[in-house]
Amino acid sequence: MASYDCDFFVIGGGSGGVRAARMAAGFGARVMVAEERYLGGTCVNVGCIPKKLFVYASRYREEREVAQGYGWTMAEPHFDWPTLVRNKDQEILRLNGVYERLLLNAGCAVLAARATLLDPHTLEVDGRRISAEHILVATGGWPLVPEFPGREFVLTSNEMFHLDALPQRMVVVGGGYIAVEFAGILRGLGCAVTQIYRGPLFLRGFDSEVREFLAAQMRHKGVDLRFDTGVTRIDKTADGLTLTLHDGATLTADGVLYATGRVPMTSALGLEQCGVALDAAGAIRVDAHYRTNVPSIYALGDVTNRVNLTPVALAEGMSLVRRLFGARDQPVDYDYIPTAIFSQPPVGTVGCSEAVARAQFGEIEVYTSTFTPLRYTVSPLKEQAFMKLIVATQTQRVVGLHLCGEDAGEITQGFAVAMRAGATKEIFDTTIGIHPSSAEEFVTMREPTRR
Repeated sequence: MASYDCDFFVIGGGSGGVRAARMAAGFGARVMVAEERYLGGTCVNVGCIPKKLFVYASRYREEREVAQGYGWTMAEPHFDWPTLVRNKDQEILRLNGVYERLLLNAGCAVLAARATLLDPHTLEVDGRRISAEHILVATGGWPLVPEFPGREFVLTSNEMFHLDALPQRMVVVGGGYIAVEFAGILRGLGCAVTQIYRGPLFLRGFDSEVREFLAAQMRHKGVDLRFDTGVTRIDKTADGLTLTLHDGATLTADGVLYATGRVPMTSALGLEQCGVALDAAGAIRVDAHYRTNVPSIYALGDVTNRVNLTPVALAEGMSLVRRLFGARDQPVDYDYIPTAIFSQPPVGTVGCSEAVARAQFGEIEVYTSTFTPLRYTVSPLKEQAFMKLIVATQTQRVVGLHLCGEDAGEITQGFAVAMRAGATKEIFDTTIGIHPSSAEEFVTMREPTRR
């Protein structure tokens, strides 16, 4: 090991890379981390954290309406976009510093520069050649905007966090969770919002009933959802940006957000000259231990385009480092990973959708409940919640849990523990609920909606 400049070199200072670097240093490895953009990666800088802050900001206008039913009278609120952006920037800057201190305090060398591979054990960083026994590529992903006339006028999620002013008429193009979340954020901040998606219903891959329920709730909140269509061109006019849709209809907006997917950041890293295999989407191919076809080079997180979630990248980083430096093989279990969409209302899910459960387990029992949460019963603003359990008939194990409603992420996290432990419907039924709460609905569903 002493023949190399370091034992472990990490390209990318995002969640997975930083966690792997810190743990490796804790095992006594000599670690170097190169990050050319910002420590913390997508999640901290242009993803999970600022987006959740924007979600919080967008809910206050609605909170004022709810408060009226509880006897509160308030003046007409005024929202100041620059204040939100400024305070968000301060928090992100603080987190950048936290990440840097975590690395430095662990004994890692941090290089604020781009790293490229020269061969399986050598990198070039800011004109300097560095050798490493093991190299980890954890460079994440980047927003994808397809080629079409007027592409230069659109925004991606990256730019949305740094706008000087908030456009009042917004079009969101895309059907994934980023598009859905931003549609809710923008509507909550007072924008007129149209969301366009080429498919029949957004959030492909999630449970169909949850998707349908969320679509209805978003329309109720004033989001103009347009499915089965897309944008053919965008033209800049005196009134803003004019979008021409597939059917020839036109739509004018002040801003257009494209949230049409992300691609792995693998270009210009030197992967090809080292012989590292990529798939058709440009993602790095890895085995069960995150090793590429080049034995000294590893990859994890969004750059492998498998389960693109921050906590998954963290788990992968820990698994890799324990195996390399801790003499402990602890693979990541990808079953029953809880997921939340911070839409409005939010979605929480763990386990199988109904379609997947039917294909995987054959006979299933489905339990559903739609209701108005107590909070909205005396409010002029009405919002409903939807909950769903899917049970494998033969084993009576709960194999799918889905929720669209207030606090979905917080509720789902707890139930995920029970489901990973193999909880059956009987265990759910014999668990005492917390009353009054929305979460208790999951332990009071007695009769199946259908079998």
